[in-house]
Amino acid sequence: MLWNAFKIAFAMYSKVPMPRTDWNERNMRYSLCFFPLVGALIGGLMIGAAKLLELTRAGSVLTGAVLFLIPVAVTGGIHLDGFLDTCDAVGSHRSREEKLEILKDSRCGAFSVIGACCAFALGVGIYSCFSFRRALIIAPAFVLSRALSGIAVVSFPNARGSGLAKTFSDAADRARVRIVLIVLAALACAGILLIDLTSGALLIGAALLTFLWYYLFSRRVFGGITGDLAGYFLTVCELVMVAAVWLGGVLWN
Repeated sequence: MLWNAFKIAFAMYSKVPMPRTDWNERNMRYSLCFFPLVGALIGGLMIGAAKLLELTRAGSVLTGAVLFLIPVAVTGGIHLDGFLDTCDAVGSHRSREEKLEILKDSRCGAFSVIGACCAFALGVGIYSCFSFRRALIIAPAFVLSRALSGIAVVSFPNARGSGLAKTFSDAADRARVRIVLIVLAALACAGILLIDLTSGALLIGAALLTFLWYYLFSRRVFGGITGDLAGYFLTVCELVMVAAVWLGGVLWN
């Protein structure tokens, strides 16, 4: 059962090829527990790429582009897709019901284009300032962001009462999944702090504040979360955490 849960998590949240398995309630019960492992893969690739870029003396722009695109490549852009849909919905300034309908619209609107340009510019810009040590600090953060996202799926109210987030939430053994994700989040935080106490503390504080904002924002604007909002949170949270690491380096180095 756990192997099937692992396969479902990686098949859903990454582009890593996985053997086929049945997406039934039994197999999906603990799949969210393995969601942060996708972040561990991203973090490992981030460290390797940062070291290679440092050894080859790559320019700052190339470094920023490669590091920013690693999570996109591993996930296939699934979270970025949710981010763009949410940008369109929020930018419409329409009623809650109309915003939820916009989330389901596959067409690309002006606000999603603006959101994409801003996210890419900010991400590449900050990553271009990264050294190998800063990549070490941010690597465990991809586990933290996915643990927080999974906790939200099994804890926050669902806005639509349907969709992938609802499916994963309903299939999950919520109490056990929540405990596992909290433990993984704590382990990620411990790893971050061991690498750099000051910048790590700033990163963790930024991630937790973003998580709190996500809860308040999703309840106020949409009445709860959806799969698209989960992708929106993950994209925003990771940009905030990267910015926090950069700021920590500016303030204390």
